Amino acid sequence: MKAYLLLEDGTLFTGRSIGVQKELVSEVVFNTSMTGYLEVLTDPSYAGQAVVMTYPLIGNYGVCREDMESQAAWPDALIVRELSELHSNFRSRESLQSFLMEQGIPGIEGIDTRALTRRLREHGTMNGFLTTNPDFDREDAFRRMREYCVSGVVARTSCREKYVMPGNGKRVAVLDLGMKRNIARSLNQRGCEVTVWPQHTRAAEILATEPDGIMLTNGPGDPKENTAVIEEIRKLYASDIPIFAICLGHQLMALATGADTFKMKYGHRGGNHPVKDLLTGRVYISSQNHGFAVDETSLDPKIAVPAFCNVNDGSNEGIRYIGKKIFTVQFHPEACPGPQDSSYLFDRFLNMMEETDA
Repeated sequence: MKAYLLLEDGTLFTGRSIGVQKELVSEVVFNTSMTGYLEVLTDPSYAGQAVVMTYPLIGNYGVCREDMESQAAWPDALIVRELSELHSNFRSRESLQSFLMEQGIPGIEGIDTRALTRRLREHGTMNGFLTTNPDFDREDAFRRMREYCVSGVVARTSCREKYVMPGNGKRVAVLDLGMKRNIARSLNQRGCEVTVWPQHTRAAEILATEPDGIMLTNGPGDPKENTAVIEEIRKLYASDIPIFAICLGHQLMALATGADTFKMKYGHRGGNHPVKDLLTGRVYISSQNHGFAVDETSLDPKIAVPAFCNVNDGSNEGIRYIGKKIFTVQFHPEACPGPQDSSYLFDRFLNMMEETDA
C-alpha cells in the first residue's frame, strides 16, 4: 500500500506503508547510526518524533529483544529507504516489520531518505504528516502540523513506581526522566545498588534515603517544559551528594543553576559524533540523541564551566560544576547503540563517590 509523508514546507514524499496503517503528525528527525535500529526504536528520548534512518537498509538482522532499551517502542513513526524483507542473525527472534506491527508503529519505506535528510539539515527539523490516504486534505494536514508540539513526554516515558536493582557496592539514586536501560545497567554492572525513581519524585524523598550518588538520566522533549523537575534538581544540587547527569539530565541541571538552553537546528542523533574533553584535549566518538543544547554563554563561571565540546559544531557537550562533585554530559556514555569510548565516565562517577567517603 502506498504511503505519503508531507512536510510542513510542502515537500511530499511517496513510498510504501510499513508497520501499522495510521495517520499522524509528528516531529521528523534523522539518525545517522548504521546499526542499532532496535535501540533507537526503544529509546524513550524519541517519544513524540518520527525517526528517519539515514542508513539505506534497515531490519536486516531482525529483532533481538535483549537489546531493547525500554519495554516498548517510543517513536511515532519509522522512515527508511528500504525495510529488509529477510533478516539473518542467530539472536533474532522476529522481523522488524512484525515488531512494528506489535508495537503499533506506522512508517514509510521507498522514499529518498538522503533528500529528506538534506532538507532537514538545510531548513531545520520540521513537523510531518504521515498517511496512507491518497486523497488526504492538505489544508487540514498543514493546520495539524502547525499546531503540533512535542509535550508531556517525560511524564509519559518515566517509570510509574520506584524499583531496585540489587548490588553490593555504592547506592545510587537514579531519577528516571525517560531512561535508557543501559544507564542503570552500566552502574549495576559496576556493583552499584541502583534505585530508580519516577520523574515526579521529590528531592526530599531521594535525599532521605542517603544515597552515595545521584544519576539524572536522558529523556525526551524540551527541557524547559519540566519546571517541577527543575525545582527538585535545584534541591539535589544544593546537597553534597555526587551527581552525574546525561543528556536531558545535563540540560535540566544547567537550567536549575541559572543557565539557558535552546533548540538546535536539527540536533545530534547517531553513533558517530566526536566530542572533545576540554581538560585533556582528547577526542571521543560518542552516541547522541538530542534536539536541545545548553547555551554556553549563559553559564555563570562561578557556578559551572564547559567540560566537553562537539568537534563538528562547537556546541556544549558537558559541564563541570565549581566546588561541587557534579559533572554532566550531553552525549551518551552508556551507548547502545554506539561506541563505548566514553564509558569511563561511569568509573569517574564511582571514584567521586569513593572520594566522598574518604
